[in-house]
Amino acid sequence: MPTPPSFSSFPPSFGSFPDLEAGTSKEKKSETKQGSSKKESKGKREKGKRPIKRSEWSNSNHKEASSREHKDGDASKDTAKDLFLDDERLKAEEDSRRKTKQHDRTKLSFYTDKKGDPLNVQYGSIYSRDVPKYHMVARGRKILGLTPGWSVAYRSNRGVELSEGGSRKALGIEDPRTRHILETTPIHRLVASTITARKYQEVDGVIPLPSRKHRIIQGDDYRSIDPSKERDSEDDSSSSSEASSDDDDNDNEGISLPSHQEKTKSLEERLDRDPLSVSTWLAVLSHSLSQVPSSSKNVTKVRSEITLSVLDRALSKLPKGPSSTRIQIMYLQAAEDVWTNDRLQQEWEEALSSGVFDLSMAWLDWRIRAGIEGLDGTLEAVSRVFATASSEVEKLRVFWRLACVLRQAGFDERSMALFQAQADLAGFHNPPAISGLPLEERLDRIEEFWDSEAPRIGEPGSTGWAGWHAAGKPESEIAMAPATAGGVAISAQDRDPYRRWSQDETRKDEALRPALRSTDTEADSDPYATILFSDLRPFLFAQVSSRSKGLLRLMWLSFLGLHVPGLEPVVGSSDDDRWASLHLVSRSYLDALFPSPTDSQNVAADSHAGVLVGKEKQYADSFGPVKNWSYRSLGPLEAAEFRNGMARWGMWTKEDLSGVDVGFVRRLFEQCRMDSEDVEWDLLALAFEAVVDVKSALKKSRGFLASAPESLTHWTAHARLERLRGRLDEARKVYQTVLSSPASTRSRLSVGSLWWEWAEMEWLAGQSDAAIKVALQAAEVEGSGGLAILRGKRALEATAREIPEAFWKAREAWVRLGALLELLTGSSLPSFLTDPLEAGSVTQESMAVASLGMLYHHISTLRSPMRPSVLRERLEKAIELFPNNTAILGMFLEMQKGQGLWGRVRGLGDADTFSLDDVTRERGVSRRVVELWLGGWEQGRWSWEIERIRSGLVTAAESGRTRGSPILWRLLLELEIRAGDLARAKNVLLRAIGECPLVKDMYMQAFDRLRPVFSAQELKNLWEAMIERGLRMRQGLEDVVERWGEVERAKSESEDEALDEIEYNARELARLKPY
Repeated sequence: MPTPPSFSSFPPSFGSFPDLEAGTSKEKKSETKQGSSKKESKGKREKGKRPIKRSEWSNSNHKEASSREHKDGDASKDTAKDLFLDDERLKAEEDSRRKTKQHDRTKLSFYTDKKGDPLNVQYGSIYSRDVPKYHMVARGRKILGLTPGWSVAYRSNRGVELSEGGSRKALGIEDPRTRHILETTPIHRLVASTITARKYQEVDGVIPLPSRKHRIIQGDDYRSIDPSKERDSEDDSSSSSEASSDDDDNDNEGISLPSHQEKTKSLEERLDRDPLSVSTWLAVLSHSLSQVPSSSKNVTKVRSEITLSVLDRALSKLPKGPSSTRIQIMYLQAAEDVWTNDRLQQEWEEALSSGVFDLSMAWLDWRIRAGIEGLDGTLEAVSRVFATASSEVEKLRVFWRLACVLRQAGFDERSMALFQAQADLAGFHNPPAISGLPLEERLDRIEEFWDSEAPRIGEPGSTGWAGWHAAGKPESEIAMAPATAGGVAISAQDRDPYRRWSQDETRKDEALRPALRSTDTEADSDPYATILFSDLRPFLFAQVSSRSKGLLRLMWLSFLGLHVPGLEPVVGSSDDDRWASLHLVSRSYLDALFPSPTDSQNVAADSHAGVLVGKEKQYADSFGPVKNWSYRSLGPLEAAEFRNGMARWGMWTKEDLSGVDVGFVRRLFEQCRMDSEDVEWDLLALAFEAVVDVKSALKKSRGFLASAPESLTHWTAHARLERLRGRLDEARKVYQTVLSSPASTRSRLSVGSLWWEWAEMEWLAGQSDAAIKVALQAAEVEGSGGLAILRGKRALEATAREIPEAFWKAREAWVRLGALLELLTGSSLPSFLTDPLEAGSVTQESMAVASLGMLYHHISTLRSPMRPSVLRERLEKAIELFPNNTAILGMFLEMQKGQGLWGRVRGLGDADTFSLDDVTRERGVSRRVVELWLGGWEQGRWSWEIERIRSGLVTAAESGRTRGSPILWRLLLELEIRAGDLARAKNVLLRAIGECPLVKDMYMQAFDRLRPVFSAQELKNLWEAMIERGLRMRQGLEDVVERWGEVERAKSESEDEALDEIEYNARELARLKPY
């Protein structure tokens, strides 16, 4: 048979082949019929249908497209598997796809939309979920068709962000989005829910992750039977239902509130359980105020309104009385920024009707801060509060407040005269015949003594009014020499009259001298320097108890600049440190708190031979200038840190003695001593002499021992002074001699401090064996073996248990002695050094300081092989419990040196104002000042911390426990001046004068250091305001400026005459020049 011909113009086609499957055409017809019926039904439904939103329309299109693609994919898979599929069917499917243009979009990089979206005209833009605006390639890093220099920097559900190089630009600190992120409250919690904690259980310390792999059944075993499959299906359905129920529970619990609302809810629940809890109400207030940013507008008024709303609820629940006094005081203080003066005065009068003394003191503080009627109105208010005081301690508190107000107003002589007259009236050495006289008669005799102008307490040759009366009332023949005025020296080159006047006033105010006599030469020019007894008599009162007399002496020392830590809570309230801590704004303290200008900048790295070398971090002394702790928790001679037996930090240092009249203080210690058993006063005198000169302190100590040879406390102080001098052998002789005497065996209670001092000295000197021997001798145990050590531990523990709680200081010495013996002989730390710390009383704070001190010496001073983190963790906990204890803070800073974690130190200033469980942990003025000093603790960081310190001081001065403190306002002003921002300092000064109108030192800064930003008219207005408020000025400003003007005019006239003569000679020389 011949071969058929082939025609190249007619390519082979499979369309001429017959259909092998008869049902294909029928199926197609049925499909078309179904499609037409669907369209008809769809048209009928659209008549009553609502308009479709664009998002719904696009979502439906996407769903249909995805379903079609899914079906096409399944069809292609089936086609690939079917090896016997007819070629005609494949061709038909390909033609149908070409006709309907159902191409696989996933295989195309891009496509062209020729028709467009008709809804673009309706909505005005392309819908992001309908038509893609871009196509990403290179694993999502590039955009197809875009310049290669641009890359994808960030992707989200809203689109992509492009940048050159592909790196996303970080938001700046001034960007509004950054501020929005910082101010947004957190909504996600890191706390696991209860169901999550129950759902995922630990197995051998590991939480197994759920697996999605099905279990593989190998072989034909009995589990492959059909009934088991049915049971498995039932189990699967039950497990799925359980899973769905768990998911529902998770969804119900997953609707969690933000952390702020969760905390609010928990506090409200606590109030429902106990609405009479003052600490819970204060916690609610603190939590509410924490949501107000310090940089927001009208933050003071907003805080006050929130405080009023919260405390109004509290006062409606709490009963009237001492329990609600604190809430009531805070309520009235917050009302100062919202209410009018008339309404505020009415509310105060209603509060004073309750007769609570703390409310009277708060009212007096409000009158002083408001400056109502000037200084005269303040004196009237003091007289009113003085009449409501019922005890001697309450009268002492009012007396102290008055003395501080007079000193801040410039009346130094009058405030000193108050202490001298009250000390004479208290009668430290009065005979019984004089002490038994009525108060008015004693006041008459003291007035007679005062008018005689005889030497008074603290002055040379003083014997007191009782001694003067017993001597026959001799007349005073020696005039008092005026005290030398220290302070700022007046610059001879400064010709500005305002600065010279301010410097002269400040120099005389800082002298703090006693009142002058009428025979002194300076008394005629300054009438306020001479004090009449009639000005003092209304504020004097009788003192009978030894406790009140002792507190008067301590108040006088603090007034002179020798601050006694923890004195304010003993006299009245811890809030009194707002106005009592005047030593913190003295010139020596200001220089110690602020770093020098050379330390403000620090070079991070240096170059040596072309190699960058990082510089070592430099720190200031960890034990800073501020000393504060609870009264008697740390003795006057107990130093917080020892280096080979030498102390370098204590209650008083050289900074405290700057500007103090040493001779006056020495005479004060001598003349105010009650008797030979006045041990506490003697220890303070020895501590003062030790700062001046240790040799003179030892000499004074020998004098005390001569009058009280059996006083173990005096012997302990004498041995401590020998240690301070560095003579350990002499101290060891004192311990051996005193402890071997019969007197030590008779007083087992007080001998414990001597044993502990001796053992501690040997331990810190590196003589551990000698320290163990001393501890065993104290326990009265002979030998040195393990059995002797065990018996010694038990004996020391028994001795500590036998001492009553009232003698907690003596008990503490025995506890420390037993802990030292266990530390030196055991393999682990004793329980005294590891037990959890507790707060709430002076005893617990003293034990905490003792425990931390021993652990600090063991790790830091002696460099024992132990992890420092043990001490760091205990110190972090102790700072939370005792925030105002600067001894604990000093140890904490010493252990943080070189750690590179500035956040732990910086976090000391970021704590809340109130604690949820204990309101006594509030930060006082001393803690705020320490936070200021911390800014310059690490050299080179001061410029970075100025803004944070400024914000903290403003917040503390305007709200909280330290509201309206003139000390904090003065420190804030000093911060702005030393930062060089005089314009901001001017604004701070005007605000400070409004809050503290009776503080003269605030006004003086405008005339001196802020002179460049104040005009002459503004200074004149300030001077007139000082006159209206009754502040003391030794010279009139107008007279000084007028004299300066006359001198300047005379100088200008003389200069003009000299200039005329020079011009005449020059002209004559020019005329005769050719010849």
